[in-house]
Amino acid sequence: MVIDDEEVVLDSCRDILAGGNYHIVTAKDGTLGLKLVQESQPDIVFVDLKMPGISGFEVLGRICAFDPTIVTIVITGYATVGSAVEAMKKGAYDFLPKPFTPDQLRLITRRGLEKRNLVLETIALRREKEMLRENFAAIVSHEMKAPLSALQQNLFALIAELSAILTEGQKSRLERMKCRIDELLKLIHTWLRVVSVDIEKIKESFKPISVSTSVSKAVESVETQATRKDVEVLTSVKEPLGLVRGDEGTLVEALVNLVGNAVKFSRVGSQVVVRVEEKEGNVFISVTDTGVGISKEDLPFIFGDFYVGKSGQETRGSGLGLAITRRIVEAHNGSISVESEQGKGSTFVVRLPVLKNDVHNQPALDIEACSSSQKGGT
Repeated sequence: MVIDDEEVVLDSCRDILAGGNYHIVTAKDGTLGLKLVQESQPDIVFVDLKMPGISGFEVLGRICAFDPTIVTIVITGYATVGSAVEAMKKGAYDFLPKPFTPDQLRLITRRGLEKRNLVLETIALRREKEMLRENFAAIVSHEMKAPLSALQQNLFALIAELSAILTEGQKSRLERMKCRIDELLKLIHTWLRVVSVDIEKIKESFKPISVSTSVSKAVESVETQATRKDVEVLTSVKEPLGLVRGDEGTLVEALVNLVGNAVKFSRVGSQVVVRVEEKEGNVFISVTDTGVGISKEDLPFIFGDFYVGKSGQETRGSGLGLAITRRIVEAHNGSISVESEQGKGSTFVVRLPVLKNDVHNQPALDIEACSSSQKGGT
């Protein structure tokens, strides 16, 4: 579609593009152009900025509001840097100053169509991914979780009924069966968790929360794991800290994943350090270990679903913990990043925005709260 108040421009565009596989619609003003956009839903709209009635800028804004996938290209004889910037803010893809040559129009049209196709393909892939996630959750829940849960309940009943006549060897085998079923159910719960993390649902329970409290609870949760591996977990909290808006339960879950991973991939007898401080309106939480580290090849993919890197560890995870953590952090309007070198350890950093107008009630302190409890304390 071409929207321009100059008849010569409309005729020129129609003639230049007539040889291609295009259906061309024209309009002499913004009002008619917007009406035709809704009727024909074009792939590309060329919009003149200087027109009587509705301005080209308003036309751009309304087209973007109606369908942001439509590619809009500005054509004008009054091209300036300021007008180009404003047009881009309104959603314009490109800028074609008058007068233009036939080759310039054909080239920008091809590029616009490529852009449109890429956008539509991305949307289709995103929808397909969501459908796969929903189907996966249904399959896991109904086809796997239900039978395993039934098997677990029957096993419990069987053990209770036969407890008086079971030999030690039989009891040992049944206990191993119980452990394996428990492990499978935990894995299924993790799968369901990663596909069911609903960002909007999480946000419904948001309220002002203390990051230091969330960190303390997370470190406490992995204390047993750290003690068992003889890994010392140290915390350093630099007060005062502003409150953040979020959900404490899910934030603790995200931090447990990070600290738990740090312990898991640390060497026996080493340390994991959790630091918390506020800078430039954000609270930063870093988790540092000196363990096996992450290879350069794995780094770009570690926050993806089901991605398991080559850590060199015998125990491999499900590849879901960091994916869940990323979704939770992003739900809190934050971000997560990582720096790592294979063989030298990793540092994960979570950034969370501080609540605006939050007043620190505590005096300025610099507390280095490093403590441990039998090589795994908080």
